[in-house]
Amino acid sequence: MSVAVLGSGAFGTALAISLAGKGPVTLWSRSPEQARQMQETRENQQRLPGLPLPEALSVTDDLDQASQSDTLLLAVPMQKLRGMMSDHAAALRGRVLVACCKGIEMNSGLGPMAVMAETLPGTRTALLTGPSFAQDIARGLPTALTLACAEADLGRDLQAQLTTANLRLYRTTDTIGAELGGALKNVIAIGCGACIGAGMGDSARAALLTRGFAEMQRLAVLKGARPETLMGLSGLGDLMLTCSSDLSRNYRFGLALGRQEPFDRSTTVEGVATAHAVAQLARDNRIEMPISTTVAQLSNGDYSVAEAMRSLLNRPLKEE
Repeated sequence: MSVAVLGSGAFGTALAISLAGKGPVTLWSRSPEQARQMQETRENQQRLPGLPLPEALSVTDDLDQASQSDTLLLAVPMQKLRGMMSDHAAALRGRVLVACCKGIEMNSGLGPMAVMAETLPGTRTALLTGPSFAQDIARGLPTALTLACAEADLGRDLQAQLTTANLRLYRTTDTIGAELGGALKNVIAIGCGACIGAGMGDSARAALLTRGFAEMQRLAVLKGARPETLMGLSGLGDLMLTCSSDLSRNYRFGLALGRQEPFDRSTTVEGVATAHAVAQLARDNRIEMPISTTVAQLSNGDYSVAEAMRSLLNRPLKEE
C-alpha cells in the first residue's frame, strides 16, 4: 500500500521523513510556495530547519495527486480537521484515513475518530498517537506510538505499513481511550508548565501531573475507554513527555503563563481549546475535572496562576 502525509507542519514532515526510509512517500502542503521551497531546498526551513528530506520523499501542493495513495495520514491541527476533510471530501473518500492530531473539537466535544466518522461516514479510519516530538522523529531517534483502529485486521495492516526503523507501533482497538489520552494530556501539560513557570517547584508539578492523570482516567472511562489504555503510550507515556519538556508547545505555553510572559499566538496550542471542551464535558456529565477546568480559566485570563493554585489547594480534602 502507498502512503501520503497531508499536512506539512513539523509533525507531518517528521512522519514523512521517517516513512521515506521504507519507500516512496508524498507530503502534501496547502501552500504552493512552501511546497516549492521544500522541493528546491530539500528541507522544511519553516518548521524543521536543518533536517534534510530523503530522496524518497516528494512534496506537492496538489491534493488530488497526494490522495492517490491508499493510506492518508492527516497531520493537521485538531480544530482544523473537520474543515480540511469537508473541503476535500471527494479526494479523501475511499482511502484509509489515519488521524495524527490530538485534541477535542471545541464546538462538538468530539475527538478525531468521531470527527472523521461524522464527516465521511463509512470511511475506514485509525488514529496514530503517543509520546513523540517532531524533531526527535525527523532526526531518526526512536520512540513507540499507539495505533488505534476499531477494525483489528486493518489495524494489523497499518501497523506493518507505518512501523519504521525508529517508530515502533503498538495497536489497540480502544479508539476512545487512545484519542482521549492524547487530548487530555495537553491540558495537564499547560498546568504543569504554569506550575514550573511560577516557581512552584518539581514536587508541585509531580502532584499536579498525578492528579491530572486521575482526571484523564475519570473522563475516559466515563466515555467508554478501557482503563489500561490510559496506562499505555497514548495516555501515561504521552503525559510524562509533554509535562516535562520545553519541546512541548503546551508546556511552553504554560511556562509563559506562569512567568507572565507573552506567547506567540501563531503557535498551535491544542490544549487550550481542549481545556474548554473538557470543562464543558465535565459540566454536561456532572463529573469533577478541577485541574482541566482551572486550566481553561487560566488560559482565558480569568485566573492568575497564584489564584489557580489557591483554588486547587483549598478544595475539600478527600481520599486518593
